[in-house]
Amino acid sequence: MLRREFLSVRNRLTAGDVWEAATALADRALELPELAHARTVAAYVSVGSEPGTLVLLDALRARGVDVLLPALLPDNDLDWGAYDGEGSLARVRHGGKMALFEPSGERLGPDAVTAADVVLLPGLAVDGHGMRLGRGGGSYDRVLARLERADARPALLVLLYDSEVVAHVPAEAHDRPVRAAVTPSGVHRFPGN
Repeated sequence: MLRREFLSVRNRLTAGDVWEAATALADRALELPELAHARTVAAYVSVGSEPGTLVLLDALRARGVDVLLPALLPDNDLDWGAYDGEGSLARVRHGGKMALFEPSGERLGPDAVTAADVVLLPGLAVDGHGMRLGRGGGSYDRVLARLERADARPALLVLLYDSEVVAHVPAEAHDRPVRAAVTPSGVHRFPGN
């Protein structure tokens, strides 16, 4: 129910709204010390009315950052590949799900994410404790569990619209809080994460 509400608001955004937010989001994110010092960033390519990521991905690449992007596996886990610009993406439809943009080059394996200094997570909302509401597919729960098993401690950041920073989202025992949420108007930090 809650996911549907956030998706409904996103679906009313125009292409112009999404582009304007993407540019502002990239500006805010690029000011973060976590990204300023990162050598490797695991990210994702936004689809539909998600907060846009391509401007940010291209800016990170221009800084010399290695950008890893996910490729969805049949079991909903994620493999990873390098982002080498928009031309390195392939549009892939997974069953009845929406089409995703994935890296078209060599696959680096699900554990490649453990080398990231920063992981940019998709989400629908975040609350005041840094708990992220995802889409419910479990792919990023697996990523976070993999990071924990490897004792990898990248900065976890979520990219959202301003209205998606809320008082409370439901959380389960396996959920992990993010360090910060980046929105077009600013950065929301969550102490202790």
